Amino acid sequence: MPILLLGCAALLLLTSLASLLMGAGDTTPWQALSVLLGAGTEDARFVLFELRLPRTLVGLVTGMALGCAGALMQTLARNPLAEPGLLGVSAGSAFAVTLALLLGASSASLSVYVAQAGALAGCLIVLSAARLKGVGNDPIRLVLAGATLSSLLLALTSLLLMFDQRTADEIRFWITGSVAGRDLASLRHLLPSLLVATALTLLIIRPLAALALGETMATNLGHKPGRIRLTAVLIVALLVGAATAMAGPIMFVGLVVPFIARALAGADIRRYLALCLFIGPIILIGADTLSRILVYPLNYPLAYSLPLLALPYY
Repeated sequence: MPILLLGCAALLLLTSLASLLMGAGDTTPWQALSVLLGAGTEDARFVLFELRLPRTLVGLVTGMALGCAGALMQTLARNPLAEPGLLGVSAGSAFAVTLALLLGASSASLSVYVAQAGALAGCLIVLSAARLKGVGNDPIRLVLAGATLSSLLLALTSLLLMFDQRTADEIRFWITGSVAGRDLASLRHLLPSLLVATALTLLIIRPLAALALGETMATNLGHKPGRIRLTAVLIVALLVGAATAMAGPIMFVGLVVPFIARALAGADIRRYLALCLFIGPIILIGADTLSRILVYPLNYPLAYSLPLLALPYY
């Protein structure tokens, strides 16, 4: 396990370095490398520290949040197909942001708490719908309820955008998912949410591993499944809401990252959750770097370049 963590950390470092060195604009990788070594022109320093560095850091934080949220969601639902986008979390967050913009908020002043509230509401609705008629946590009902709610919220989001051109203009670039155009100041708004989510995760990681074996086993070990489940839902809402507010409703990361982590570290969430912290940003930053190279000097949509990086795994 330590070797795996060191290998993933090294790969993340290389991916982040590639994100800093390559991108749209007139600054070449060699010029960017000169800036990192303490030299370089003023234009190259501006591109590196004002454009590429914030983009890389946003990708780092967003990838970590989505990777961990996906791992928690799959363990909570006991379903390897569960992920924030499928279970209504991302769609609820996007709908809340769109509604806030329609009511007069600007994208610059939009609070991260709006996205987190939408994520929490979407997740709670899906979990409640899956438990109707005393069925409990049926994985099939959970996925169907999540897919239905996600489709409904996405349709409502599209409907809202049709009625207000200003909202459509502000949200068009954001809703496709992108880490571009963000600054370091916006990351400060995420720190309280991420710190709370980290503390709660450390608190429930052992009970959550027991819950993965079934409610009866968790209860026999002295844990309270209902409390564990609600805490995990809150953590997912905090993580996905923060990531969605920062980079838009990016899909796919929360699904594939836990798959790769489990294949490398085994099924115990106490082992593979640590790998998700590295694999998530590796995939997201790598996809963002790839999107800048494929159609240089333009940007290829991040939603289309993300699956390309997962093809070797499949």
